[in-house]
Formats: sequence, C-alpha cells, structure tokens
Amino acid sequence: MWNTRVILPRHSIRQRLCKGTPRLLVGAILLFVCHAASAADELETLGEALFLDANLSLNRNQSCSTCHDPNVAFSDGRDGDLGGAVSLGDDGLSLGDRNAPTLTYASLIPTFQRSEDGNYVGGFFRDGRAATLIDQLAEPFTNPLEMALPDIGTVVARVQETPSHVSLLENIYGDRVFDTQEGAFQAIRESIAAFEQTARFGPFDSKYDRYLKGEYALTKEEDLGRVFFFSQLTNCHRCHLLETKEFTAGETFTNHRYHNIGIPTNTVVRAHNGLPSTYTDTGLLQNPAVDDPVVAGQFRVPSLRNVAVTGPYMHNGVFEDLLTVVLYYNRYTLGNPNSQINPETAMPWRSAEVPDTIDYDLLRTGQPISARQARALVAFLETLTDQRYEALSER
Repeated sequence: MWNTRVILPRHSIRQRLCKGTPRLLVGAILLFVCHAASAADELETLGEALFLDANLSLNRNQSCSTCHDPNVAFSDGRDGDLGGAVSLGDDGLSLGDRNAPTLTYASLIPTFQRSEDGNYVGGFFRDGRAATLIDQLAEPFTNPLEMALPDIGTVVARVQETPSHVSLLENIYGDRVFDTQEGAFQAIRESIAAFEQTARFGPFDSKYDRYLKGEYALTKEEDLGRVFFFSQLTNCHRCHLLETKEFTAGETFTNHRYHNIGIPTNTVVRAHNGLPSTYTDTGLLQNPAVDDPVVAGQFRVPSLRNVAVTGPYMHNGVFEDLLTVVLYYNRYTLGNPNSQINPETAMPWRSAEVPDTIDYDLLRTGQPISARQARALVAFLETLTDQRYEALSER
C-alpha cells in the first residue's frame, strides 16, 4: 500500500488559532480539520483500491493499473507483440489505436477549452474529448476495447461485490450513496480522481527539480541538453513549456495545446487492430465539441515529465526510441538526405497520416541539431524522470 496521505500542518494551524481565539472555537476548528483530513485519507484509500481492482472489468482481469502501471510511471509496461505501442483489452484480443499516456502529472491538465487566441487547450485523452479528469474516468470501464463492462450499472454492481469498497463509499458519501447508479458511479470516479491527484502521481522530485533546488549537479551532457532545450536555437520550448522562462519550479513541460506535427500512421498497429485501411485518425477533430476541419490531425502536446521511461512515443506509439523523436524534427529543419531517414527503420520517414494540416510554421522554427546535440537533449529529458523511476532509464 502506497503512502499517499496528505500531511496537514496542524501545529502551525494550532499556533495561529490559539492566539486570540476562544479555546472552544479552537477545539472545534481543529476537530473539523482532523475530520476533513480523515475523510480525504479515506477518499484516496478508496480511489487507490478501485484503481487497482481488476474485478472492475468484464473478465475480472484488468484494472486501471493494467494500462497505467504504477511501477512504470503509470504507463502501460506490457510489451506484447506490438512493443507496447497500444494497449491490449480485457478480452486479451482487442487493441486500441493510440498509445496509453502516462498518468503522472495528468491531474494538472486544464479543463478542455478554447483559448482567447482561438486555439484549443487541455482536456483528457489525446483528443481532449473528456473535458476533465472526472469525465475521463467515465470511459474506460465501459469501453469495449478496454475494461468492457456493458454499462455503469454493472460497474456499480462490481464495486458492491467488495465489502471494503462499500464500507468506504458509505463512510464518505453516506448510506444512500447507492440509491442511484449515476450517483454511485460519480462517487466511484471522484474517489479515483482523488487518488490520481496525490503527490504519488506528481512529486516534482526529478534530477531537474533537485537541480533547481541546488541538490543535484547536472552532468556536462545533461547541462548541454538543458541549454539547447531552453534556447531559441530549437523549437522545444514553443510547445513543451507552460511557463515562459527557465528555472520555474513546478514546470509541467507542456503548454497543453494541440498541433499536427505530421506523424505517420503506425502501420504495424493497424495490421493487428482490425481498423480498415481507409481509416484516418483525425485527432482533435474526433472530439465531439470540435467541428473545424482545420484541426484535423492535431493532438494534445504531452508532458515531457517521465518521457524517458514511458515509450513508445507519439500518439500512436510509432517511434520506439526517444532519440528518434528528437531527430524526427530535423525532418523539417534540415534539407540534407540524412535528415530524411528514420534511424529505426533506415528508411525515409513515412508520410503523415493527416498531411493537409501540418503546422509547418511551427516545425520549421529553430535550427537543425547535430547528432551530439540530439543525444544531449535526450540526456536532459532523462533528468525529468521522477526519482522513483530513475532506475528504469538506466536499463
């Protein structure tokens, strides 16, 4: 069991309250604080239990943690025949078409919205079709390619099969929590969301975070990569910075916006998942809240935290190696023949799945980078790995 408890500064609260506050009122407030902390602990405990519960899938063999394994930065660590590019469903046969993203730092993704400049921002899944974390949690249980339960009533019934789930839900939400399927399902999703918002998912304790605090010295290669990442020589910062300046604590390394960067179809996945050859993943355009064809092929920019340990890469897992991802951008900034070759296949980069809306203005910004600079960038990206996962990037 993980320690996800929220530690409240009760001593500092007591000191502030005792000065000039009636003793009975102090006691009442402290009692309320302790009760609130206890309720939060129970909610997170329940959320964790539900997150790990394989009973909540059709064949009782798949949980949230199957595709979002806590041991591999809450990503899908199963290699399978497709190298982990997409996830295998509860039936042992069904395959998705998109790579399962890490859930680390996901609770910091903003609600799906259209910004003042007209661009879409935030939202969950690769296309933002779930506006909030709570909305996102409604889909996997009943998605036939995932946990495959027939309806939310079955989800609630499966939860009720575990007495400890029932006890915690009634303690937190009251004895009538199961009066309606909708109310119970909402409580289930809120519990899991509470767990996903704990520091377990976003500790900000990577080498880079420790470097900002003066607790870690970057190697020469890591520091060179840092310089390139934040410089105007590359275009990394245009999508992968929330703040506009370096040395910002709590940086998520994404602006949560959407772009079409010309990613090719993952033909290996398509050969296995049963989608017809005529199918095109139009990304953001598949979001029911969006109907503008100009956004076809756009996908939300992912966080780079834990990127070194959560491959394969891109929305469809088409690239296996992080160095390949970095070199891919030279395709648009270099004209020499070498820049047009995919190092994983030794063949030219394949055509984009959605070629008509590629953001060339973005991709052609910045200077091409050398092989040495690319390796340095990868070394820097490895410093964004949470401390508990650092051993994974050393394999």
